[in-house]
Amino acid sequence: MSPNTSFNSAAPSLEASDHHHSEEEETNRGCCKNVLDVVEAKTQLLFSLPMILTNVFAYLITLISAMFAGHLGKLELAGATLANSWVAATGLAVMIGLSGSLETLCGQGFGAKVYRMLGIYLQASCIISFLFSTIIAIIWFYTEPILILLHQEAEIAKTAARYIRFLIPGLFAYGFLQNILRFLQTQSILWPLVISTGLPLVIHTGVAYALVHWTSLSFVGAPLAASVSLWLSVLMLAMYVTCTKRFEHTWGGFSVESFQYILPSLKLALLSAAMVCLEYWAFDILVLLAGLLPNSETATSLIAMCVSTDAIAFMLSCGLSAAASTRVSNELGAGHPNRAKNAIGVSLKLSLLVGVTLVLAIAFGHNIWASFFSDSSEIIKEFASMTPLLAISTFIDSVQAVISGVARGYGWQHLAVYANMATFYIIGLPIACGLGFKTNLQAKGFWIGLICGLSSQAVALFLITLRTKWAKLSLPEKDNRENPVLV
Repeated sequence: MSPNTSFNSAAPSLEASDHHHSEEEETNRGCCKNVLDVVEAKTQLLFSLPMILTNVFAYLITLISAMFAGHLGKLELAGATLANSWVAATGLAVMIGLSGSLETLCGQGFGAKVYRMLGIYLQASCIISFLFSTIIAIIWFYTEPILILLHQEAEIAKTAARYIRFLIPGLFAYGFLQNILRFLQTQSILWPLVISTGLPLVIHTGVAYALVHWTSLSFVGAPLAASVSLWLSVLMLAMYVTCTKRFEHTWGGFSVESFQYILPSLKLALLSAAMVCLEYWAFDILVLLAGLLPNSETATSLIAMCVSTDAIAFMLSCGLSAAASTRVSNELGAGHPNRAKNAIGVSLKLSLLVGVTLVLAIAFGHNIWASFFSDSSEIIKEFASMTPLLAISTFIDSVQAVISGVARGYGWQHLAVYANMATFYIIGLPIACGLGFKTNLQAKGFWIGLICGLSSQAVALFLITLRTKWAKLSLPEKDNRENPVLV
């Protein structure tokens, strides 16, 4: 496929296939399927692939920078990995969460054929992201005293703070990037996302290496390269949306009308952000707790490497999560709840397959992966001992990722917030602290506690999904469909 063709072609639409004829037929077909709806599975897999690539490419931009910086020394590794975890939890997770409101609003709007509102929602969400990026940037500027207040070793905290300050410009770019990503995702336009993150990633690898090893910037050259690459991704996508005719119905240009939707969108955005951040923060708290263990440099690096590994594995599941979210929101917007339920069942079965694949990859490739972070034989050996626990957590994460996508597509983020709060902060983290500090398990004990939280989260979200009343979406009359209430 030529570059031009790729950039102007969409992934297979997640609209209902021809084999879906009626709600009654859909229900009957569900009773006859032995294992898997092959047509639905094929559609979701073809949708998931570009989303997986997009998520992995976007995350690798910041992770590769941390890897380059980590090879400069043990202190630099601890500082860069701590900074990367802190950035992911306090910044990137917030931006991903805030943009999650568009999966509900744009997804259901596209299904209901209220196309003009998609561009309005996008602009409102970008304004919200900019405001929160400003607040977070101020917090990042004072990272060092915050980390010291959290009892992190002074030199590691200082090194992490230097790294984070040069990522502040990239934070604003990441927020805009996530919003545009959701805007295109809900319309099943995906390959442009792959190109606009993949190409900057290739450029970023060379630029980061050059700045770290060939200039006086050295350590801070890594985060600076990440900021530049993220802005390159945003500019590529912005040009694509504004300069092509395929968005003439969903993007009508900048409009002051978007300010009217900031407050209505903010409520859903905050719930989406809380849903995502509560999980991210649980992981980040483990990194901070590792700094309180004996031999804090090794413990911090080890836990941070595990968190980064789990995050990369989670990106694969995010493809299916995006498919489930888009499928559910589009079908509910169109008034087809039974089709949404069928898509969820297929997504869950596919998530099990992805989970098994991740377990095998971690089991057989952990030494190679660890060497990307550090040349230390001690670190690589300790990481290998964490492999069984890491495999378990990634498998569970692959399942709950899909259910979280269903939550965003349907619009019950508030229930997911309650579930995440209870499972991670009442179950997972207390167990982690008990095993990590009161036994000889230390880092392994932290991760066992995390597994308990993830397991409880997956069960809770699954029970919420089973008890959900899948009613058709209520929309205003046809004459007033330009301004529907979709949540």
